[in-house]
Amino acid sequence: MSAALLLGPAMIAAADVARPQSEPAQPQTGLAFATQVQILTEKPPGDATTKRRSASSGAFDDSAANLAFDDSMTFVLGRAIFRKLWVSSPSSTTASDGLGPLYNARSCQRCHLNNGRGRPPEGPHDSTVSLFLRLSIPAHKDADPEVLRRRGVIPEPVYGTQLQTFAVPGMAAEGQLQVSYEEKPVALSGGEEAWLRTPSYRILTPAYGPLHPELQISPRIAPAMAGLGLLEQISDADILGLADPDDGNGDGISGRPNRVWDQARQTTRLGRFGWKAGNPSLAQQNSSALQGDIGIGNPRFPLASGDCSPGQISCLNAPNGNTPEQDGLEASQQMLDWLLFYSQHIAVTPRPAAADPEVQAGQKLFNDAGCAACHQPHFVTAENPQLPALSRQSIWPYTDLLLHDMGAGLADERAEFAANGREWRTAPLWGIGQTAAASGHPYFLHDGRARSLLEAVLWHGGEARAAREQVATMPASQRTQLIRFLESL
Repeated sequence: MSAALLLGPAMIAAADVARPQSEPAQPQTGLAFATQVQILTEKPPGDATTKRRSASSGAFDDSAANLAFDDSMTFVLGRAIFRKLWVSSPSSTTASDGLGPLYNARSCQRCHLNNGRGRPPEGPHDSTVSLFLRLSIPAHKDADPEVLRRRGVIPEPVYGTQLQTFAVPGMAAEGQLQVSYEEKPVALSGGEEAWLRTPSYRILTPAYGPLHPELQISPRIAPAMAGLGLLEQISDADILGLADPDDGNGDGISGRPNRVWDQARQTTRLGRFGWKAGNPSLAQQNSSALQGDIGIGNPRFPLASGDCSPGQISCLNAPNGNTPEQDGLEASQQMLDWLLFYSQHIAVTPRPAAADPEVQAGQKLFNDAGCAACHQPHFVTAENPQLPALSRQSIWPYTDLLLHDMGAGLADERAEFAANGREWRTAPLWGIGQTAAASGHPYFLHDGRARSLLEAVLWHGGEARAAREQVATMPASQRTQLIRFLESL
C-alpha cells in the first residue's frame, strides 16, 4: 500500500482479451477493456514474466520468468551493482570508490531490502536508512525558472533537496531525522475501532547552519522494486487516456499526469516513477538515486559531490572516486546499463489465493467501492524489440500512474513539478501482500505511517473520501474480505 491507494467510483474489472497478432503494436488500455465484461479472476499479474516460486523472504528476488537464458548473466551483474557497498575516497578499489561525501545509504539494497519497500524508524535508536526526507523551499516570484523546470522544486539553499544523514570520515552528516507519532481512533461499523498515527518530523543537529525558515519537507520510504520494467512499457497514450484532470465525467476522480524533466533527452516528458511521478524513466530514477542517495557521480548526473550545495565547501572539495576505469566518473555507463536491466526485469509474484471465494468477494467489494477507478487493474504493455521479455504482456498492476488529490491528512504541502502538495501518484498494488515476507514489516503509505492495509485505506481522503467512508461503514465481514483481496495481490 502507498500514499496513493486511491478509492473512487465503482468500476468493472478489466477483462483480459486477446488481440490478433496482425493488429498494430499500440496496446489497449485497461480502461478500454473495463466497459466490456466483468471478471473475478485474472491471469498471473505479470503475465509470462511472473515468478514461479511461492512467497518467501526472496519474494522479489527473481528475474522475469520468461527472461532468455543469454540475458541471465546481465541480470546477475545488475544485481551485483544493486547490492554493491560503496566505499569512501580515496580507496584501493576503483569499482566501488566514491561514496558520499554526504549520503543516505551505502547501497541500493540498504534501502530496498530484498527489493521490497522501506520502513520508518521503529524507535529513537533505530538507524534505518529506508526513510529519507526530501527538502525544498517555496517557489516565489524570484525563483529561478530553469531550476524549477529541471528539478521540479527549489532546493533548500544549503541542504539541497534531501537530508543526508550520513557522511564519510572527516565530514559531518547534514543532520538526523527524528520521527514521532500521535494516535487517534477511527470508528468503524459493528462497533470496531482502528487507530491511525499521524507522524511529526524534526531535523536534529543541522551541521551546516540554520535551515531556511520556509523549509518544506516530504518523508519518503523506498518503494518495492518488482514489476518496474513492465510499468515502463505501458504506453504514454494508455496512461493519458485515463486522465480526467477536470473531472469531466463527474465521478469525483480527477487523475492527471505529472510532466517532468528528462535529463537524457533534455525535454519534458510524462512522469511515472516515484511517489509523485517525478521521474520519467527507470534509467533516470536509478541515476538520480545513485547520486542523491549514495553520492555516486554517473553519466546522467556526473557531480561526484552528490547533493552537496555551494554552501557546503568541505563537501565540494572532498576527494572523489572519479577514475579512468569508470569513464572518468564514479559509476560508468556499463554499470548503469547493468543496473537498469536488473531493475527492469525483477519479477512480480504470483497470486495462489486468487480463486479463493473470500478473495473474489473482496475483489468485487474493491470494484464496488471504486478502488479500481484509480488503481486501474489491467494494461497490455507495448511492443519493444529491445526488451522482448516485457513486450505485449497482459499485466495487472492496479495503478493508473496518475496524480490524485489524497486530502489534507496525507498532504506534504510540497510541490514536485506539476504535482501539488496534496497529490500523489497511484501506487501499484501488485505484490502488496508480500510486504511482510519480503521486507519483514507491515508498514505502508509513502512514509510508512500505516501499520496495516486497513490503516492505509482509512488514511485516504480527497478524491477517495467517499469510498473510504464506504469501507469504514461496510459490515466488518466485508472489510475482512476486502483486506483478504489486497493481501492476495
